[in-house]
Amino acid sequence: MNIQSVAFAGTSKRFRQGQILKLVRDEAIASQDELRRKLAHRNLRVTQATLSRDIHELQLVKTETGYKPLAAAAADAVEVPALPSLSSVLREFLSDVRPAQNLLVLKTPPGGAQPLAAAIDREKWSEIAGSIAGDDTILLILPSTRACKTVQKRIEDLLK
Repeated sequence: MNIQSVAFAGTSKRFRQGQILKLVRDEAIASQDELRRKLAHRNLRVTQATLSRDIHELQLVKTETGYKPLAAAAADAVEVPALPSLSSVLREFLSDVRPAQNLLVLKTPPGGAQPLAAAIDREKWSEIAGSIAGDDTILLILPSTRACKTVQKRIEDLLK
């Protein structure tokens, strides 16, 4: 096996494990076979042995509602105080919204970007492909200008 094969194998494993984490975070997966089928729908074919190894390495545990990362399962067992609503966090931190094609730039006072980005991420809006937060700026990445306008309107409506 040459070095390129080793590098590709590592990248493939990381990607596969990332997809596994995404699946168990986004929906209830009750069994390894169900997880294997969902991976196959994403064109990731894995053996039961590989999947078992991935589950072990990712420290996934089976709960009443399906597989979860060990830390998330432990957090579910502990009562967590309610987090503030997105609208209240927007009112507290958002100072400006600037569209830029398929991107939204959100401005906050210094130190306000992280809590606002976390609140937006918790909403899991399907239009948002990703977010990056600095100290006073958040970049929301959207797949299209239409999605950008939709999210901007949603944010503005929450400020009313």
